[in-house]
Amino acid sequence: MTLALLTGAACAHHHPVPRSPAVPVPVGYEETGRASWYGHPYHGRETSSGQVYDMRQMTAAHRTLPFDTWVLVENRDNGRTVEVRINDRGPFAAGRILDLSYAAARVLGAVETGVIPVRLRVIATTGRTEPRGAFTIQVAAFADETRAIALERELAAKGVDAGVRRAELGDRVLYRVRAGRFTRRADAGHYARRLATLGYTVLVTPE
Repeated sequence: MTLALLTGAACAHHHPVPRSPAVPVPVGYEETGRASWYGHPYHGRETSSGQVYDMRQMTAAHRTLPFDTWVLVENRDNGRTVEVRINDRGPFAAGRILDLSYAAARVLGAVETGVIPVRLRVIATTGRTEPRGAFTIQVAAFADETRAIALERELAAKGVDAGVRRAELGDRVLYRVRAGRFTRRADAGHYARRLATLGYTVLVTPE
């Protein structure tokens, strides 16, 4: 991976202190528009929330949503989804509503494209607390149950014990394909790396 690629589509703008106050919204609030992503040289820098930006985490920048709001983001070109936490401000490029971390962009298939059409939906309005000793590996999430079942069978053929879990997010339903259950994040991370060698884009998540 080159530095130029990891710079992403957001290299022309920064994430300063927001020029407008955060605007609380209810669970279920939706927006459609375009999203970009950012990696280097922002990795390791302080975000507008005061947290350090880690491009390997599932986070994003939004101009007005309160920090620690959780958002379900769908790539409208390919149907892929990811859940991200708002911890930064941006993007400030015209026509864009969200700036994704590198990790989130990778899950959505947006790294090479740079800018993608998205639909975002607020699924939690405050920071979520991770349960202790309950981690799993999410391989993918779909709005279509058929696609989730097909992936479950594909994983089974490769010796991976995975299952489809139905999640209701307001008036939408998401089918998450997850594998394994771990009491330590480090063990989950080790298993996630194994799945990544099989060609899957995975993430460690609370169960």
